[in-house]
Amino acid sequence: MRLTQHTDYGLRLLMYVALKNGQRCTIREAAESFAISRNHLMKIANLLQHHGVLNATRGKGGGLQLAKPANTLRLGDLVQTLEPDMALAECLGENNQCVVTSQCLLIGVLSDALHEFLRTLNQYTLEDICVPKQSELRSLLQIELVTAE
Repeated sequence: MRLTQHTDYGLRLLMYVALKNGQRCTIREAAESFAISRNHLMKIANLLQHHGVLNATRGKGGGLQLAKPANTLRLGDLVQTLEPDMALAECLGENNQCVVTSQCLLIGVLSDALHEFLRTLNQYTLEDICVPKQSELRSLLQIELVTAE
């Protein structure tokens, strides 16, 4: 199984936003930090906002923030939100045309594998993949937190 680039970029964007510690960030900042397409991240941010994962504020001083605490955002749920098609094979999708489906045992095996994959991811949250290495990640991504004066 391989996650799409869309999901990969979405998880990176969420990590970036989480590493900002509640401070707003722009799509441009995240795109530049990861050296990825701003337009692509904009589409992903819109999807995540639509699903209640991100809050987006327009205008001067606007930007992105997590809509929920990072410790409540489970990775498996995020992958399911971002990934357009989780069917590992045709037989698990909506347009199944396989002639052996009615007698095939592979469906059950693949279904179990997908369930375990998502179950394993859901043992971890966005916080789990950011906090332990937050200073190193912030340094790599050139994230500077603004301190209140």
